[in-house]
Amino acid sequence: MKPGLSAIVRHASMSALAAFSLLASTAALAQPAIIFDMGGKFDKSFNEAGYNGMERWKKETGKPYLEFEITNESQREQAIRRMAERNASPIIAMGFGQASALEKVAKDFPKLQFAIVDSQVKLPNVQSTVFKEQEGSFLVGAMAAIASKTAKVGFVGGMDIPLIRKFQCGYEQGAKYANPKVEVFANMTGTTGAAWNDPARGGELAKAQFSKGADVVFAAAGGTGMGVYQAAKDSGKLAIGVDSNQNHLQPGTMLTSMLKRVDVAVYNAAKSFTPGMSVLGLKESGVGFAMDANNEKLVSADMKKKIEAAQADIISGKIKVADYMADNACKF
Repeated sequence: MKPGLSAIVRHASMSALAAFSLLASTAALAQPAIIFDMGGKFDKSFNEAGYNGMERWKKETGKPYLEFEITNESQREQAIRRMAERNASPIIAMGFGQASALEKVAKDFPKLQFAIVDSQVKLPNVQSTVFKEQEGSFLVGAMAAIASKTAKVGFVGGMDIPLIRKFQCGYEQGAKYANPKVEVFANMTGTTGAAWNDPARGGELAKAQFSKGADVVFAAAGGTGMGVYQAAKDSGKLAIGVDSNQNHLQPGTMLTSMLKRVDVAVYNAAKSFTPGMSVLGLKESGVGFAMDANNEKLVSADMKKKIEAAQADIISGKIKVADYMADNACKF
């Protein structure tokens, strides 16, 4: 085993691992594995949603799984390959950044099953899941515009890539749907994987937007969002979480969270592998917005009614939300 990958197994005992290694060719002993990407499994966002999906599978089956947390991009292929050498199946890779690494390894291990969340790998032994993030972002954008007292709202993205522009574009569409005169400020945290785990920078960007008059900011930035939410609390403003329900992080500050059911995608892959691609949007309950005791006082009955009406119109096709990734442009 190469240095840096000695802690892959956390959910299997050493004795079980030894037995597993001796019988690695026996399909009956194969267990799923999950590779968390930059930001770590407890980022309270994308990776953690995947962790929750695996924990749900573990609780229901009583079986262990393997895991590894990527700390730098060079580890991706090595980690996936090590899992394949252990006969893990399916091997679930979290995030678009792992697509090329997973494709290489999946080709080398055609009898094993692989899954990727947030990207597509076109191989017969790979299950791909992507989301209509623009639909969920549209709803929280509308909520932001309705809640705003200044008609100015903000967006802080993580890594500047088309996927995060997809969140931004949906958010802007929703905000302007609710208030055509609303002004939307947007900033990206960076251009490398480090952008997912930089709460200090997230806080700075949020404060800059607050200083320009924004009073609601949506963060689609993984762990970087923690800085945005703290800045909102400190400034007496509102924030919107992403991927997981983050309303509990700063109760009274979090207007809502844009839900992206990464947990469901991971759970489904572990429970019942199905090769090919699935796309989860509002209709499939793959995205949405969070309501709970932590934000119920911030969301009026009238606001909720308007958002639910918009949701119904998106599902029916009456409202068509533009997808930035369709042509790398936000056209609406």
